[in-house]
Amino acid sequence: MNETIALLRTRRSAPPAAMTGPGPAPEEIEVLLTLAARVPDHGKLAPWRFILFEGAGRARAGEICADVFSKAHPDEDARRIEAEKNRFSLAPLVVGVISRAAPHPKIPEWEQILSAGAVCMNLMVAANALGFASVWLTGWYAYDRAVLARLGIAENERVAGFIHIGHAEGPREDRVRPRLADIVTRF
Repeated sequence: MNETIALLRTRRSAPPAAMTGPGPAPEEIEVLLTLAARVPDHGKLAPWRFILFEGAGRARAGEICADVFSKAHPDEDARRIEAEKNRFSLAPLVVGVISRAAPHPKIPEWEQILSAGAVCMNLMVAANALGFASVWLTGWYAYDRAVLARLGIAENERVAGFIHIGHAEGPREDRVRPRLADIVTRF
């Protein structure tokens, strides 16, 4: 079987809590981002960008999540606030894929948004091909303007995904996949 087909058949997400280090080295991060950016991009707009959360930056991002969450939920218990604080600290690397889709005279915004989704998937597959575990997440903080502003995400930008990358031991459980008979029609 072709290596690419085998990778696509066996790729599974891993929860960030199951991830350990080391994360990708700088040269591996460059490979990952280069491959992630090799997606369909009508008009060559690059309607997306990356934010890397690594090292102390992961803790700073978690502090932002915890701060915004605790202000919105003042009665929440300390365990939940601590969980928010650790949002970005479980995996050694978190890559924010930021959609910059905007009105364009020839390129529909929907195509630009889909391109950002393709970036997320390419990043996931590339991480797995390099031997890392990964998962594509959003969560409440991906939609909260107070968090986004403090992470440097402009008002006209949206989070396509936070891709968590690290190592995870052991096999990952597969989820139920749709039966082709349920999702395929012929015209």
